[in-house]
Amino acid sequence: MSILRGARVTLRPAMADDVDALLAIRTTPEVRRWWGDEEDYRASIVEELPQTYAIVVDGEIAGAIQWYEEGDPQYRHAGMDIYLHADRAGQGLGTDAVRTLARHLIDERGHHRLVIDPAADNAAAIRAYEKVGFRPVGVMRRYERGQDGTFHDGLLMDLLADELT
Repeated sequence: MSILRGARVTLRPAMADDVDALLAIRTTPEVRRWWGDEEDYRASIVEELPQTYAIVVDGEIAGAIQWYEEGDPQYRHAGMDIYLHADRAGQGLGTDAVRTLARHLIDERGHHRLVIDPAADNAAAIRAYEKVGFRPVGVMRRYERGQDGTFHDGLLMDLLADELT
C-alpha cells in the first residue's frame, strides 16, 4: 500500500508500531459506541493492519480507515470503514479521509462501486459520506449488535465512480 494524500489528511499504511495509538482511539467510548465491544481489541487491530491506513493529521494519528475488496468479477466492488478520535470529529477530516481512499480505490484499484455501512442512527458519519457522494441504498434491519447487546439497524450506502465529489 502506498501513502495517500488528501487535502488535510495523510493516509499511510498502518504498522505494528501504530497499534497502541489505534487501540487508544478504538477503545474510547465515542468510538466504541459505533464500533462495539470486542473480546480482544489489540488482536482485532493487528489482524486488520494489512488493509488499514492510519489517518495522520499534523504528524499525529487521528484514526484509521480500512478497506476490503470483493474479488468475484461478477460482484467486484470495494468497501471501507473509518474511525476517528473524538477530538478530531466535526473538522472534515473523516470526509477528507473517505474521499482520499475512495479516489485511490477508483483510480488505482479500478473499482466502479464502493460501499460503506454506518449505523443507521450515526447522522454525523452519514453526512460525511454523503459529502463524498455516497448515497443511501437501504436500511439493513438489526444489522449489528450494539453495546447494549441488542441488534441495531445499519445503513447501506454506495458510491459509483462517476459520483465521487
